[in-house]
Amino acid sequence: MRKVLMAIWIALLPVLATGCAATQPAVTVRLGDPDPAVTIKNKQIVEGPVLRVAVSSILSPKETLTVYQPLLDYLSGQLGYPVVLLQRRTYREVNDLLQNGGADVAFVCSGGYVAGSQMFGMEILAQPEVNGRNTYQSYIIVQAENAARNIFALQGKTFAFTDPMSFSGRIAPVYMLVSRGFDSDNFFSRTFYTYSHDNSIRAVADGIVEAAAVDSMVYDRAALQNQELAQRVKVIDRSPLVGNPPVVAGPHTDERLKNRLRALLLAMHEDKAGKAALKSLGYDRFVQPDEATYVELKSIWLMVRNKL
Repeated sequence: MRKVLMAIWIALLPVLATGCAATQPAVTVRLGDPDPAVTIKNKQIVEGPVLRVAVSSILSPKETLTVYQPLLDYLSGQLGYPVVLLQRRTYREVNDLLQNGGADVAFVCSGGYVAGSQMFGMEILAQPEVNGRNTYQSYIIVQAENAARNIFALQGKTFAFTDPMSFSGRIAPVYMLVSRGFDSDNFFSRTFYTYSHDNSIRAVADGIVEAAAVDSMVYDRAALQNQELAQRVKVIDRSPLVGNPPVVAGPHTDERLKNRLRALLLAMHEDKAGKAALKSLGYDRFVQPDEATYVELKSIWLMVRNKL
């Protein structure tokens, strides 16, 4: 099978609500290498303590900053010093930042957490709860008129993954095939990486690809907010449930900082500004991490990691 790496530049869905107006100086997005100084909108250079928060830009850089800005403002206000958002294109780049000390904390996919915990001791600080649940799964989606009833009916079709390290967008569909004896490397006629669950949903809806694997939380929110889109695509298969994508720290993060951030995240839902930041992220609240929700994912990752 010929694997093709393709970025699909298409309109993004409004899947995350915008929170309250920023009360702290907005941080300029920097896509280059991190450094000790942080440039903010008023062009001043802030020296001294800075909290570096890394994310993978599954939305556009501007939209990602809009979604995370209320959280940056909240943490900055609580800590008393600036917070900078480091955006990277892939989950692996975010993991590399944590491993090398280029970021203090990060929002990672569940697959990225499992890989990081196994490879360099990535540590969970908090786990988001969405609609009362701390778990999610991968959805296999096709156009509404497609007759396929599960992933196994998609042999020889075109298929979109999101990111090589994504549980819902890569690891899960590979596992679903391998566990039933299929060769995941040669199952589809062509595969693509969109680097965004929203892009994958739109790619299926617009007929760019015949099927895709996406994050159930992103899909459910998109379907709720865009009824026209919901009528054009459907879910035909689901992976096992695993723990939600967590907030994590790397091996170089100071222990006192980790404890402080953990306490702040777990109490956010009790604070007005914290609630606004959570709403912007699409979360109910942060909860104590339940490692049991990642046990099956760790087994899945170990089983298919040579295929990723």
